[in-house]
Amino acid sequence: MKATLILLSATLMGATLQAERLTLTGAGASFPAPVYQQWTYAYTSDNLGAAINYQSVGSGAGINQIKAGTIDFAGSDAPLTPAQCEENGLVQFPMLTGAVVPVVNLPRVKDAQLKLSNETLIDIFLGEITNWNDPRIAAENPGVKLPKSLPITVVHRSDSSGTTNIFTSYLASLSTKWQEKVGAGSNVKWPVGIGGQKNPGVCNTVARIRGAIGYTEYTYALEAKLATVQLCDAQKQYHTADKAAWPILGTTYILFRKDLAAERLDALKAYLRWCFEKGDVQALKLHYTPLPASTKAEVLIDTLK
Repeated sequence: MKATLILLSATLMGATLQAERLTLTGAGASFPAPVYQQWTYAYTSDNLGAAINYQSVGSGAGINQIKAGTIDFAGSDAPLTPAQCEENGLVQFPMLTGAVVPVVNLPRVKDAQLKLSNETLIDIFLGEITNWNDPRIAAENPGVKLPKSLPITVVHRSDSSGTTNIFTSYLASLSTKWQEKVGAGSNVKWPVGIGGQKNPGVCNTVARIRGAIGYTEYTYALEAKLATVQLCDAQKQYHTADKAAWPILGTTYILFRKDLAAERLDALKAYLRWCFEKGDVQALKLHYTPLPASTKAEVLIDTLK
């Protein structure tokens, strides 16, 4: 009987502790979601602190939710300005970097086989190159078996997206024509194409439509088994996305409220410190790039102390 009572007491105590465990919720960018989900799972399942969950809803939705105070932290690849952070009582800092890649669905074209110059890529997304048999594409891809006649379907994000901000900012930096006609930002008015929700939505749409081209974070392209496109760097050299010189790189950010309750803020900072100190292995496996040690040290001292 005594042993039974002790066992029952221990069980009830464990249940009470489990019920009292603090849970923190984050939401936002789909760009870093694969690594964020790995981190939250490891931290939560190993019982290292608060239980953490992260919802991949897009940068714009995450920013709206953190401004409204309905979540504990947000992820965004389109950083707010210092003035916007101050106005909304938010703290913002970089978390890690990753690559944005064009992806295509073309018969007989393998991963990293298709090459597109910056000018050709821009004209495709402007709707000025409309078929895969265009002479400019053929000239950049000698020996590649391009379709004799297949319309190009541009696929872009339909939601407010940090990935779109990274991609359009890159195109705008290359072309005054793009800057004047489309510009850069999380939400732009696309000249042509169809929309997909979040990175998985773009990948699914590209995979479904022969002749489609879209853009996505590199890990999603790998998971969807889509063919990536080689692009030029500043020296006009072509590179595949897993090389250091890949031209479209973006930094993703974390935001939290200055007025977050002390207990929740301490627990969140503990989790984010763990991500910086222990999360690099998972990030690298998923083809993200951790921040430089000096940048992480600065964030740890200035923001997460």
